[in-house]
Amino acid sequence: MAPALSTIRVAIEQAGSFRDTLSGTLRINASVGAARQAMPLFIAFLARYPDMKLDLVTEGRLIDIVVEGFDAGIRLAETVPQDMIAVPFGAKQRFAVVGSPVYFAQHKAPRVPADLLAHRCIRTRMPSGAIYHWEFERRGETVRIDGKGALTLDEPGLMLEAARAGLGVTYLTEWNVAADLQAGTLVRVLEDWTPPLDGLCLYYPGRRHVPAGLRALIDMIREHADVQREEARTKRRPRGAR
Repeated sequence: MAPALSTIRVAIEQAGSFRDTLSGTLRINASVGAARQAMPLFIAFLARYPDMKLDLVTEGRLIDIVVEGFDAGIRLAETVPQDMIAVPFGAKQRFAVVGSPVYFAQHKAPRVPADLLAHRCIRTRMPSGAIYHWEFERRGETVRIDGKGALTLDEPGLMLEAARAGLGVTYLTEWNVAADLQAGTLVRVLEDWTPPLDGLCLYYPGRRHVPAGLRALIDMIREHADVQREEARTKRRPRGAR
């Protein structure tokens, strides 16, 4: 019944889209990490449109957002279904291999991904139950490592806590480890083996009406991207040209 109920809700929102003030409920499905990165945008969205409601559901598994009755999803670009319209959201992402200073004081830092086979790896369990193999690439060479270790986790916060405690090395996005790297509580290795990847995307089905609330959120994402591009151009511009 979810698709039918969603269609009814969209029809109601279409009728309400002629009001001066945007209103309605926007349902979005996202991974926990994607939702955390998107929160500043969501806060700005609700501040701009106080009559809108946002229903955000976080989960690791990739679902069919149409069947489950969502208006949109937010995921890494590489996981967005091909039949969806994707709107790039945020900067490119990179993964990072990190461990504590204490750990690396006792274990030689890896120089190539294969060296990780001699390390204690904090392994990642995917929502499907499969163990994630860490992915690396440099100058066209691609490597996937199934590291060994005593600890397997499925939540980035727990992986960070374990790495800080010196239990081994872990593999997370730069966004997750940035604060620890700056504070010196974690040390990064194999940085030249983790090139940038396409970042997050907001995605939605293209074969049905786009609710007014979703259109407004997409416009805000594009506004934010325009601001970021202008800031980047300003930083690159020679001082004499300003």
